Amino acid sequence: MTHFTTTLHVRWSDCDANGHAANTAYSEYGTDTRVAFLAQHGWTLDEFLKARCGPVITREEIDYMRELRMGDEVRVDIQLVGASADESRWKIQHEFTRTRDGKVCARILLTGGWMDLDQRRLRRPPEKLAEAFRGIERGAQWEVLADARK
Repeated sequence: MTHFTTTLHVRWSDCDANGHAANTAYSEYGTDTRVAFLAQHGWTLDEFLKARCGPVITREEIDYMRELRMGDEVRVDIQLVGASADESRWKIQHEFTRTRDGKVCARILLTGGWMDLDQRRLRRPPEKLAEAFRGIERGAQWEVLADARK
């Protein structure tokens, strides 16, 4: 299983009026991490367009524990915490860890799937993509999801 992380810096434009990372910044950091993982495994935008398939998020939940402030460095990991048998649907968790003290600041739980770009519904991913996703480190609280067709 692959343990994948990105390291990012909280920028001025990521902060809200209170001086800490805005809620949208966490979502964007998670997106950056997922895109980096996919790209590392050969899944660029061009590859998704060729396969006529792409990721879609159907639910996002964020739990905040500690502040991130401008200039903080944050490590964002990715864990697969659920999937359907046909691999059309998945659940991913990101954990946000402040590098200066190792404190977990937030967690995002995402539910999504692979969308057929022509039929506009969830589908089984191409085998090469499914293989990459199977390689993501699994979280402790694994959940079996219903297949897209059910």
